[in-house]
Amino acid sequence: MAAALQLLPRVARAPLRPLLWGGPVVRLASDMALAEQAQQLFESAVGAVLPGPMLHRALSLDPGGRQLKVRDRSFQLQQNLYLVGFGKAVLGMAAAAEDLLGQHLVQGVISVPKGIRAAMEHAGKREMLLKPHSRVQVFEGAENNLPDRDALRAALAIQQLAEGLMADDLLLVLISGWDAPAAHRADRYQCHGHPPLVPAASVMA
Repeated sequence: MAAALQLLPRVARAPLRPLLWGGPVVRLASDMALAEQAQQLFESAVGAVLPGPMLHRALSLDPGGRQLKVRDRSFQLQQNLYLVGFGKAVLGMAAAAEDLLGQHLVQGVISVPKGIRAAMEHAGKREMLLKPHSRVQVFEGAENNLPDRDALRAALAIQQLAEGLMADDLLLVLISGWDAPAAHRADRYQCHGHPPLVPAASVMA
């Protein structure tokens, strides 16, 4: 873009000849078109992975609000839905899920990186934050992506919620960035105390 701006004075003084193909005007238009296309591609890529829109593509309620559809599976809702999650994008995913599910969501527990709520507030990303009276409890931990006591507390809270569910309860599991390198899996299992839960319905980012 800086190069395009430098061309402007020369374009203004240029005779008719450079207006032919390959001249400054054509190159300037080409540079600007590429910049606009790059910006559009960037915005499209970011929009495709924003937690809210992504979650709404995976989850939906029937018109009567009594059934939750998770991709191609449907689940009966009777104020029997619980939520757990872990990962960098889970805060925004949980906020979108709670907005969608309303009173059907009984309780939730999520584990997110340390400092992420303050970062979202500082960036003005209110849509990525839970409401003040949210039913979802947030644990921040794993500073610098390393297992610590706070991350362990979060994992134990998730485990406790999952183990307390009844046969008719539903557990929605939100996972962000789960596919870690093999070298870190042993650390993760030490932090969680066991391999990950296998949910009936999950949404991964």
